[in-house]
Amino acid sequence: MGAIQERMKDVANYRAARTVREDFDAFWSQTLERFAAKPLNDRREPAATLMKGTLAARVQFEGYDDTPLYGWFLVPKGGDEQNRKVPCVVIYQGYQCHRGLPENYAVWLQMGYAVFAVDTRGQTGETGNHLTSARGIFKGWMTQGVLEPEHFYGLAMTIDAWKALQWVSAQPEIDAERIGVYGTSQGGGLALQMAALSKVPRAAVANVPNLCHLEFALMNSTGSVSEIAEFVARNPGSLEQVLTTLSYFDNLNLAEKINIPVLYSAGFKDLICWPETIAAAYNRNPAPGKELLLYPFMGHEEGPDEHRLKAYGFLGEHLQP
Repeated sequence: MGAIQERMKDVANYRAARTVREDFDAFWSQTLERFAAKPLNDRREPAATLMKGTLAARVQFEGYDDTPLYGWFLVPKGGDEQNRKVPCVVIYQGYQCHRGLPENYAVWLQMGYAVFAVDTRGQTGETGNHLTSARGIFKGWMTQGVLEPEHFYGLAMTIDAWKALQWVSAQPEIDAERIGVYGTSQGGGLALQMAALSKVPRAAVANVPNLCHLEFALMNSTGSVSEIAEFVARNPGSLEQVLTTLSYFDNLNLAEKINIPVLYSAGFKDLICWPETIAAAYNRNPAPGKELLLYPFMGHEEGPDEHRLKAYGFLGEHLQP
């Protein structure tokens, strides 16, 4: 067996112990129950697009707090006619990215999907962030409230994503039994969280997902998690509090709640979302229909054309019977 094959075998078989605290399940059941009835205070208004035969809308809704969250809701021709309901893909963004233009999602519409592409609070797009912080943070968003899971930026981000699924599943054009989630990096991490925490999605694609095996990432990642590492470096006495907070949002710990098919990808040249972190979350997922694609020469990216085609086919198998 050569070096590449050996490395692929090692990653594929990589396992890590869960880091759950005693109240892990209670935390999530109580948190989701608390936010389930929170009003969306949503607004949907027509948006301009160059794509012919597409219903386009700019959506505003609320998730964790009163921050207005924005997204594009796009429906292919026929999805709003004669009570024909269509499948939908909810797309979450990578760190410091935003939803961009409606035209960015043309390929999904051509395949017959509706799209709900949502911003992440505060991260370069139209959506701001009303979340307050009791103490100073380091650099970006990931250390806001990191000492307490109830006030952590990650909780707001997760609940925002969860409420986006609540919103889209209620839209008259959408077949609520055929909704999938899709994302890359941070967006992939959110897709995994939604696969674990929401009853809405029927399938998920998580390209090089973040928010996995966070203790490993804290020591090694050069991405958003490095902000938390720097926070701990400057506040070494905070390590146990930080690890406790992260444990509630780690897809390594959430994986055992997944019961839908999930497609994962990992690149061996990725120093942001190391393949070990992704494999650790994958190997904790008990659901049938899961698949992990390993790319020895890929870095931190959505994937080559071959992978994107595989992802489209994977969602098609589960959302477009």
